Amino acid sequence: MIEILNRLVSAVEQDLGEDLDVDAFARRSATTEYHLRRMFSSLAGMPVSEYVRRRRMTVATADVIGGEDLLTIAVRYGYGSTEAFGRAFRSVHGAGPAEVRRDGGPLRSQPQLRFRLTVEGSTAMNARIVERPDLRLVGHAARVPLIHEGANPHIQDHITSLPAAEHDRLKQLSNADPAGLLQVSADVDPDYTEGSELTYLHGVAVDAETRVPDDLDAIDVPAGTWAVFRTSGEHPKALQDGFAATATEWFPANPWRLRPGPSIVSVIDRADDFSTATCEIWMPVERD
Repeated sequence: MIEILNRLVSAVEQDLGEDLDVDAFARRSATTEYHLRRMFSSLAGMPVSEYVRRRRMTVATADVIGGEDLLTIAVRYGYGSTEAFGRAFRSVHGAGPAEVRRDGGPLRSQPQLRFRLTVEGSTAMNARIVERPDLRLVGHAARVPLIHEGANPHIQDHITSLPAAEHDRLKQLSNADPAGLLQVSADVDPDYTEGSELTYLHGVAVDAETRVPDDLDAIDVPAGTWAVFRTSGEHPKALQDGFAATATEWFPANPWRLRPGPSIVSVIDRADDFSTATCEIWMPVERD
């Protein structure tokens, strides 16, 4: 995967004026667009589209300062008008082309990325691969923004809005693995862009034949393979570090890739104030 990501960066660099067909590139590289976008975003800290925009505007500064016609520059870097180019330029540099021509800056450079696999310590990730039949995730769903670090207040508000009796009712419905109350993230942007919306479901897993009460939301999940990772420690930091480590350590070293589907967090044990917790992360995977 590290080699594929570096080839993707090279493909972007070869023609900054054209939009790269990421799906076609992924198929040529014997992987999937979904997995490629998720790995790029997790490792680079930005979506592919954002990296392309930053590189275009970094390279375009020489043309802007050189005084070439702005429309010619805009077309060269894939924009149909000077207005669209100007908006992209300002979003990267914090100043428009005219200001940069006049003042010589400010300029914010995006270096060309290079991905490398590094060895981090000697602690192996606690993971297992499991096969699960068709199942349903049932509970209470809400659309919330994606937040990479720290507690997500929108999710917290959603959970605390549910009465205590509802948590007990959901637990009684659970009849499939992963067991217990679950934190489910579905419809996640493949680029994993912070602020993008996802569906968060607070609920449980049941077998596919279980009738869902009319007042509950349901996500049907087809049979498939899951990678299950256990995390333990300060919450939610240990859990978020675990999610990050799947991209930086586990997937590059193992013959598995992400497939579309919800990710699931099962809380195995926790302190009364939720300051620490032991959790399992369930991620849908397929052979690479």
